[in-house]
Amino acid sequence: MYDITVIGAGPAGLTAAVYARRAGKNVLVIEKSTFGGQITFSPKIENYPGFEEISGNELADKMVSQALGLGAEIEMAEVTSVSRSDSGSFVTVADGNEYESRAVVIAAGADHRRLGLEGEDALIGNGISFCAVCDGAFYKGLKVAVIGGGNSALVEANLLADICSEVIVVQNLAFLTAEKSSVDALLSHSNVSVVYSTVVDEYIAYENGSLKALSLKNTADDTVSYLEVDGCFVAIGLKPENAPFSGVAALDKWGYIDAGEDTVPSGAAGGIFAAGDCRTKRIRQISTACADGAVAALAACAYVDSLSGRE
Repeated sequence: MYDITVIGAGPAGLTAAVYARRAGKNVLVIEKSTFGGQITFSPKIENYPGFEEISGNELADKMVSQALGLGAEIEMAEVTSVSRSDSGSFVTVADGNEYESRAVVIAAGADHRRLGLEGEDALIGNGISFCAVCDGAFYKGLKVAVIGGGNSALVEANLLADICSEVIVVQNLAFLTAEKSSVDALLSHSNVSVVYSTVVDEYIAYENGSLKALSLKNTADDTVSYLEVDGCFVAIGLKPENAPFSGVAALDKWGYIDAGEDTVPSGAAGGIFAAGDCRTKRIRQISTACADGAVAALAACAYVDSLSGRE
């Protein structure tokens, strides 16, 4: 049996593993896909303390190395459920295997939101992407659209502006919601334009199944236009994937775990904690995810220590 199972190897989960191992607890980290989570999509991070500039992949590698160096165990698997056993411990099921622990830190992060239009799934990888770092090179010298006007969208657009011949940002509002520095950087590119008060209402594909164009609808006057592009990067935010944890932690109407700054889910049994982007919070940054991981780990350690007097 492990003292603590950490679900997710993003900044919150890896920080939790580091703190728990330094407290002498045996720790299992379960990650289904990518070490580092969403930060691996960031080519340049300039707001993480201690580094004037660092790539998301490099920061993730450092976090993983630190956790492994301290003795945390890592399993690559997808968690399908977490439940409480009759003895009071927690059973985490991942890819058919069961892992028992005294406490669980849920740090499952969040995934990219999609537009939900017909044919979208089939076009992912055939013209629709979510990560300019991963796929931007495929569109070198070509024309692309970026859907969204927040910070994440403008990070993508600014990167693509240095790669592509033309970048069109499609924003559903009459203004961009990203930080001013990101907006200023975007608008300084001569090959970038912004289409405001507009949504994508249809993907148009070639006969071979790849993306040909976007059907755009102006929300002010309902006029429709067509934008031919070689690629489309959807950057409209994230969504949590907390369904496997609904039996041990309450979810809000958006699917986030209802937990405050103490990382304790509302109404949950003792021993369950939620850290990082998967929980309800106003600010989602690397630094706040790490803070969550530290708080959750220390709370989990205290909970495990409290059990020693009962056993």
